[in-house]
Amino acid sequence: MNIEIKQITTRKELKRFVQFALDLYNNNPFYCPPIIHDELNTLSEKVNPAFEICEAAYFMAYKGQTAVGRIAGIINHAGNALWKKPCLRFGWFDFVDDLAVSKALLDAVIAWGKEKGMQEAFGPVGFTDFDHQGLLIEGFQYLSPIASLYNYPYYEKHYQAYGLQGQKDWIEIHSGLVHQIPADLSQMCTYAEEHFKVKVVKVKSKEELIKRYGYSFFDVFDAASSPFNNSFPLTRGQKNYYADMFIRFLNFDFVTFVVNEKDEIVQVSVCMPNITKALQKAKGKLFPLGWWHILRTMRAKQFEQIDFLLYATRPDYQKKGINALLFKDLIPIFKKYGVKYSESGPILEGSAIGTAQLEYFNSKRHKRRRTYHIKL
Repeated sequence: MNIEIKQITTRKELKRFVQFALDLYNNNPFYCPPIIHDELNTLSEKVNPAFEICEAAYFMAYKGQTAVGRIAGIINHAGNALWKKPCLRFGWFDFVDDLAVSKALLDAVIAWGKEKGMQEAFGPVGFTDFDHQGLLIEGFQYLSPIASLYNYPYYEKHYQAYGLQGQKDWIEIHSGLVHQIPADLSQMCTYAEEHFKVKVVKVKSKEELIKRYGYSFFDVFDAASSPFNNSFPLTRGQKNYYADMFIRFLNFDFVTFVVNEKDEIVQVSVCMPNITKALQKAKGKLFPLGWWHILRTMRAKQFEQIDFLLYATRPDYQKKGINALLFKDLIPIFKKYGVKYSESGPILEGSAIGTAQLEYFNSKRHKRRRTYHIKL
């Protein structure tokens, strides 16, 4: 049967675009469904402030009346200007196990990119580094947290068959947590506090956070990611957008800031209870009962796994051991909530994120993901 590629032009079609992934992974025990409302907002030019600096096109593949794949093409003009590279980004790339389908989708998005003057394509990525990125290539048998993509193992052969080449690798780390601060870790904290004049600061609400620090915590992420190819600073609108998206979920017990003697944030860590099972029950919908499953998990007094959503250290404070303060702050909180395990977010391999302290927690690298690129 012939494959037909349709470009998405209406809100109704965009809903079908979002729903495709939920249908493709229906009843998959490891997939973390997105909240449909949030996905639509992210992809909507009228809602997502990324469109201040980006343009996008969405395509779906059909065999007859049956949807068999989807892909998004994104041009981030600010990022391209910063790096002086006309690059096409692609993401939301899902498909049935048919090489003709994945090829037709990539052909469509690359043709769109060429029309716009792009000379290279890479993905899977989103509009920014705060969107999902990286094809899962190891660790398919583990539950996917909300911050990470999940995909079927067959995706990799489709990328390779098209001629896409590996670009960057991320790793994800699973750790067993201790409920007592190791002596060596405590000594590292004392050293960091005395020599670098840093300390942990906690806030209790969004209002307190914004009043004290504004959105400066995003500056830490911008600074930490700036050396990496195709990264770029967030706009003010994007900072507001992502703050609203993430903060509504947070238990501030699990938000840690490290500040210097000027009360400048130099390290940020945000984690939350794993809500994948709740999102699976919600099936992407907040109503009628999806919100209840999510809220019940978020407000649980006892739970087993914590997920690190965001973590960054300002470059001038990297490799100084100050991340020991993070664990000193969180270990008593983990004990209070009975947390047994943690899951890191994707960590760019070779970055200076500082994972040495994880050796205290019976850690293992159990997932790997990769972005791919191709010259156009």
